[in-house]
Amino acid sequence: MIELTLRIDWSDLDVFGHVNSLSFLRYVQAARVHYWERIGLYQSFLADRRGPMLASVRCDFRKPLFYPGLVTLRTRTAFMRTTSFGFAHTLVDTVGDVAAEAADVMVMFDYALNQKLPFPAVFRDRIAVLDAGLPPRVE
Repeated sequence: MIELTLRIDWSDLDVFGHVNSLSFLRYVQAARVHYWERIGLYQSFLADRRGPMLASVRCDFRKPLFYPGLVTLRTRTAFMRTTSFGFAHTLVDTVGDVAAEAADVMVMFDYALNQKLPFPAVFRDRIAVLDAGLPPRVE
């Protein structure tokens, strides 16, 4: 599991004065990309045009978030399959209460060939190391 803490901005609010649902999804996106960066997946995509494509995202809202404040996203790998993998995210407010739970599914994709591809073993290994609480070795 990894954590990412983000500052809630005034622009994240809706007319009702709490964080808008779309902002929750932006927080989840930030956590997802942060995880990709931690295992070297984004850097690899820049080199060979092979990387994740978001297939689905779901968010269950538990408690509103407000400005000013912070939100911490705790992200872990939910599953790894042949060509897809998923993350589970828990969004926590500044007092430690769960504000939302989210999940997303990504498919490994070759953008040059426009087709799915198997999830590479190197990233499976890096995820296993990260899930064990160790920093992944990205070369």
